[in-house]
Amino acid sequence: MASNRVSRLHQRLHELPVSAVFISNLTNIRYITGIQASTALLLVTAKEAVLFVDSRYSEMASKRAESGISVAYPSDIKSYVSRYKTIGYESDYVTVARLERWKTQFKNKKFVQTKGLIEGLRRIKDENEINTLTEASAITKKALAKVRSLLRYGMTERDLALELYVYCMKQGAEGMAFETIVGFGENTSKPHHRPTDRKLKKGDIVQVDMGAMYEGYCSDYSRVFFTVPPTPKQKKAYAALKEAKKSAEKLLKPGVFNTVLDEEARRVLKIHGYEKEFSHSLGHGVGMDIHEGTTLSMKAPPTTLLKNEVVTIEPGLYFPGKFGMRLEDTRIVGRPDF
Repeated sequence: MASNRVSRLHQRLHELPVSAVFISNLTNIRYITGIQASTALLLVTAKEAVLFVDSRYSEMASKRAESGISVAYPSDIKSYVSRYKTIGYESDYVTVARLERWKTQFKNKKFVQTKGLIEGLRRIKDENEINTLTEASAITKKALAKVRSLLRYGMTERDLALELYVYCMKQGAEGMAFETIVGFGENTSKPHHRPTDRKLKKGDIVQVDMGAMYEGYCSDYSRVFFTVPPTPKQKKAYAALKEAKKSAEKLLKPGVFNTVLDEEARRVLKIHGYEKEFSHSLGHGVGMDIHEGTTLSMKAPPTTLLKNEVVTIEPGLYFPGKFGMRLEDTRIVGRPDF
């Protein structure tokens, strides 16, 4: 019996004007098959799913692939494809050169672009995914809880980023979901600042934005730390962020439009006098990729949130050359206790 993910994918094929589809994105392949490989190709039809991997992965894939997945060698692709006339492919990930190679290799086949085929399935997390995301989040939150004890004057942003990485790895992370953002002082005004040799000084604000990856799933959290009591301006900004974040999180329910949450956070910040200092979207979907699924922004295409979809809520305020701050948590739609 095919796994639930494979069965859902078979059903999706009935909705497309193709007889088969190539899945080439390695993250999507891992999602459907359970197999992580540096090179692979998945052929899916309404009735079968065949994973093509070379000898480095064939034995492992044969033993560990999800039920409903057959395993074959790349040399077998042509014989499988010969059964089908119309082949879909993931247009977001296939280069022009690769598509031309396929057209040369598989004569008299019509290739049709598909978009969001697997990504649509990935939006709703099952219980196993939620358990894995919970562990990724737990590792990240433990690391953030250690930041105060790690801070010492004279250390660099790179120093702190490295210490957080080592801690997460010792806690069982398989890596970081993205390059950890550590900013000291004036560098906190840059939302995607990359750690430098800038040293920590008394009076600096410290911004940390990080996420551990656990068994293929990402997490994403941001915290602000003060080395001395915050100034009145810093206190005001921090309080406004907390209120905006909390107000948006109250709306995090199935059926609510992604644009509404961003609008709510901006409404609150505007009341506090911050209309232009919030320069990015309120959040984004999270899963096997650090950015996937929904974007929480008034500028994004409107879409309703789904139960068990995972997103970030991350309002931020930035004052160039002075300081900035961002508060962020990974949340599950319809699960306020997460």
